Amino acid sequence: MNLIIPSIFLAFFGLFNLFGLDQGLFFRQLIYCFMGFAAFFLIKSIGRHFFQTNSKVLYWLFIAILVITYIIGVEVKGSRRWLDFYFFRFQASEFFKPFFVLFLSHYLESEDVFKNNANLFLKSFLYFLVPFFIIFKQPDLGNAFTFFVIYLIVVFFSNIPKKYLTYFFALIAFFLPLGWFVLKDYQQARILSFFNPQLDTQGTAYNMIQSIITIGSGKFLGRGLGLATQSRLYFLPENTTDFAYASLVEQFGFFGGLMVIFFYSLLIYHVAKRTIKFYFEKREGNKSKFLFCLGFLTYLIFQVFVNVGMNMGLLPVAGVALPFISYGGSSVLALLIGFALLP
Repeated sequence: MNLIIPSIFLAFFGLFNLFGLDQGLFFRQLIYCFMGFAAFFLIKSIGRHFFQTNSKVLYWLFIAILVITYIIGVEVKGSRRWLDFYFFRFQASEFFKPFFVLFLSHYLESEDVFKNNANLFLKSFLYFLVPFFIIFKQPDLGNAFTFFVIYLIVVFFSNIPKKYLTYFFALIAFFLPLGWFVLKDYQQARILSFFNPQLDTQGTAYNMIQSIITIGSGKFLGRGLGLATQSRLYFLPENTTDFAYASLVEQFGFFGGLMVIFFYSLLIYHVAKRTIKFYFEKREGNKSKFLFCLGFLTYLIFQVFVNVGMNMGLLPVAGVALPFISYGGSSVLALLIGFALLP
C-alpha cells in the first residue's frame, strides 16, 4: 500500500492533465490505469516466485517480440516501437524493463555460485547487449540508454569483480568518439541544440524552448484545467507524452509540478527503503531481491530525472516517458508490474 497510494495520486495528476488537453486520450488512459492496477493485483496473487523462476523464458519471449516489432511494427516518425493491436499499441521496450531487471538480478545471483567471474560478466553483458542493440536500432535512444544505466548499476553492485567494469569503461571511453557517428542526424542535432539552443530555434531546439516557455507560463498556481494555451494550441509538441510535465505545470502551476515531484519522492523513498533492507539482510536469496530492488529503483529515478530534466531544459531531449504522467498504456502497465514484482 505504501507504493499504491502515491501511484494513485500520480495517476490522477496524469489523468487530469490529459482531461485538460484531450478528453479522448483521458478516457483511454483511464482504461490503461485500471488495466495497470488490475495487473498489479493479478501478479501479486500469482506470486513473484513464478516470474523469477521463469525469468529466462520471459527474457527470450520479449527478445522475440522486440525483433518482431522491429520487422513489422508500426512506424511513427521514423521509429518502429509499437505493435498495433487496434485497441492497444504494445511497446515491448517498455514492458520489458521490469522483466529484464528480474532476469538480470536472478541470473547474477544463480550463476555466481560457479565463481567464473569473467564468464559471468561476459554473459551478462551479452544478455544486456541483445535488447540494447534492437531498441537502439528502432531507433529509441532514450529507452536503450535506460537499459544501459540499469545494467551498469546492477552489475556494479553484484559480486562481479570491479576490474571487469574498469575494462568495460575503458573500452567505452576508447570507442565513445565513434559513437557520435552511430547516432542518427536528428539525435546529433538534439545534443548540439541542447548546448546551443540558438543554433536552430525553429527546428531541433524548438521543443526544448517551447517546454521552458510553457513551464514559465504556468506561474505558481497555473492557468487552470483546460486553459493552457501553449499546450492546447500545440505550440508545445508532444504535449501529452515527452513534454507532459511541461503541460501539467502550465495547467497546475509550480505548486502542481512540486506535488508531482513530492509523490515521486515518496515512491523512490519506499523502493529505496526495501533496497537498503535487502542489502543488509544476509539471507539466502536476498542478493537477488536486493539487485532487483536496486535495478527497479534505478529505472524509476532515471526516467523521472531525465524526463523532468529535459522538460526544464536541463538535459537534452530524449524519448523517455514520465511514469504515470506521460500518455501511454505500456508505460503505466510496466511500472505497476514492476511494483508487483518487488519483494
